[in-house]
Amino acid sequence: MSQEKVFTEWKERESIAESMIPMVGRMYRERNVEISVYGQVIVNRAVIDIIKAHRFVRQITGAELSVVNTFPILQLVDQLGVTNSHVDIGKLFELFNTKSHGLSLEEFVAEELNEAPRNGKEEKATDVVLYGFGRIGRLLARLLIEKTGGGQAMRLRAIVVRKGSKDDLAKRASLLRRDSVHGAFRGTITIDEEANTITANGNVIQVIYADAPDNIDYTEYGISHALVVDNTGKWRDEDGLSLHLRANGVARVLLTAPGKGDLKNIVMGVNHGDIVDTDKILSAASCTTNAIVPVLKAINDEFGIEYGHVETVHSYTNDQNLIDNYHKADRRGRAAPLNMVITETGAAKAVSKALPELTGKLTGNAIRVPTPNVSMAILNLTLDQEVTKDELNDYLNWVSLHSSMQKQVGYSNSPEAVSSDFTGTRSAGIVDGLATIVSGKRCVLYVWYDNEFGYSCQVVRIMQYLTGSTLSVFPVE
Repeated sequence: MSQEKVFTEWKERESIAESMIPMVGRMYRERNVEISVYGQVIVNRAVIDIIKAHRFVRQITGAELSVVNTFPILQLVDQLGVTNSHVDIGKLFELFNTKSHGLSLEEFVAEELNEAPRNGKEEKATDVVLYGFGRIGRLLARLLIEKTGGGQAMRLRAIVVRKGSKDDLAKRASLLRRDSVHGAFRGTITIDEEANTITANGNVIQVIYADAPDNIDYTEYGISHALVVDNTGKWRDEDGLSLHLRANGVARVLLTAPGKGDLKNIVMGVNHGDIVDTDKILSAASCTTNAIVPVLKAINDEFGIEYGHVETVHSYTNDQNLIDNYHKADRRGRAAPLNMVITETGAAKAVSKALPELTGKLTGNAIRVPTPNVSMAILNLTLDQEVTKDELNDYLNWVSLHSSMQKQVGYSNSPEAVSSDFTGTRSAGIVDGLATIVSGKRCVLYVWYDNEFGYSCQVVRIMQYLTGSTLSVFPVE
């Protein structure tokens, strides 16, 4: 193909992607419809981002996908008036090519979206309060703002912190605006010193200064029946977290850390069905637990797990010291940016709270390493049956694309992938297929995970489930 023809085709794809942007945006704002390409959401994305999302598909399926293929499908989704749904136009194109059974594109898309909601009644969005505004709190804020859409689901109404200085509000806004790991906030942020609010992409967020959860009356700020997300980790059991429920305007509490005692630790995609209406306090478990449990469940369901060991290679966290100094825990007092630090992890034991069938079958340990984000879990497993590397990888790739845990389990087959490439990934854990080792019943799996952003995505999924705002997914698999 000539250079001129290649360039002409590129300009055509740019033009089509430009035409997709207002359509995708309008459906999101007006009808709460989220459009993706093989799981990669293209809402509020630039032309190049949309083209790259299509191009990335070849790494997943081995086949090329272009906006030329998906644009007609997007137009049909718009014409059908679908509401409150997540529609994957990349998967719809693949299904049309393989399972259309002689139907026209119009007939096929209409049939696939036959059960999709249409013109659903608009209900009041659930108020959300972030108690604590550290690494996870700020990423949750970004995700909630990103998912505001037309305001039909969850609305971030307030953050609660202890006042640090007279310019506290400006500093909080600055930390939301700029992030050394995850980059700049996608949008605009302003502050109102008099009202003590941060406005981000039209979302007015009240900043409340308080020293204790039960000292706040949220109804004074027009907040009611709120879901409070505790990001402080200060309280980890039901007694401590119940302080939130004593505040006026609070309906439920979600902890972004492993819960203690009888508190339910929920890994979205695995045991979220254990949640009942009477559960007022829940835990979203840890980042590592969220990364490994979906993969372990997939393996155990298909091949069975006799026993195994989990070794976590984890980026350093704010709990460690930058330079050598006193720390109540062993080894964590040594300089985090300069050392690999062996430490304990409760992730292996925590697996049993989400997957009781693996109770007593796993051991675990952790090594903190001098990187600021993205970690890896190494799963050394003995299975109940023999399997080949190709069989195991093909199955895990299928899980990442078509199973009920496709949002939790990702899959990579890039020979050049390193930890920083997984910054900002939304899967709870991503299996590195090229690193998989198999020998008879024994296998070693390497699972990458963004211990900040990927985990935050899992927390938001639980929040959506708790508030009844989880989108219907199409095509149904």
